[in-house]
Amino acid sequence: MNSEEKKEKMKEIRDEVVNLKKSPLYHYRTEHNYYPVIGQGSHDANIMFIGEAPGENEAKTGVPFCGASGKFLDELLDHINISREKVYITNVLKDRPPGNRDPLANEIGMYAPFLDRQIEIIGPKVIATLGRFAMNYIMEKFGLKDQITKITEMHGKVFDVDTPTHSFKIVPLYHPAVAIYNANNKDELKKDFEVLKSLV
Repeated sequence: MNSEEKKEKMKEIRDEVVNLKKSPLYHYRTEHNYYPVIGQGSHDANIMFIGEAPGENEAKTGVPFCGASGKFLDELLDHINISREKVYITNVLKDRPPGNRDPLANEIGMYAPFLDRQIEIIGPKVIATLGRFAMNYIMEKFGLKDQITKITEMHGKVFDVDTPTHSFKIVPLYHPAVAIYNANNKDELKKDFEVLKSLV
């Protein structure tokens, strides 16, 4: 798939999410004049970051990871000398859940097919999941459910995946927000990002 085709397919996803009236989060979005948050970055990225859902800053701007967590994500990318423009960043949910609550199973079911298409379009070498919801979804989707344990045990580990269309690696990571609440996690995340760097 060339760059133009990728761009067109991403636009189709955007348009479908914008008009996703059957989603319970659609009404919450329109009531608050929020934007859906589709994703941002290179459609040819080697590394694809997947979080769980947009927060308030993201919903107000339509940009993923643009608040405090996003600033720390940028810091982590700087640490391994990779620019934000070179990666692709998205979430499992494309709309903000009320009050930043955890995503519900039916919401994941509704939005995950868009993420699946994004993974196919980009074809990354590495999928880095940010937080346990994204980790659980991606590990299950690619047949690694039996290897799921606590994120405290899994972060920074590398899992190989071979699909009929492409081979890649999954690296579960802590959500950058954990470093905001506990500075001790910063060093852990930096080490985990060094693992990412070694894979590309």
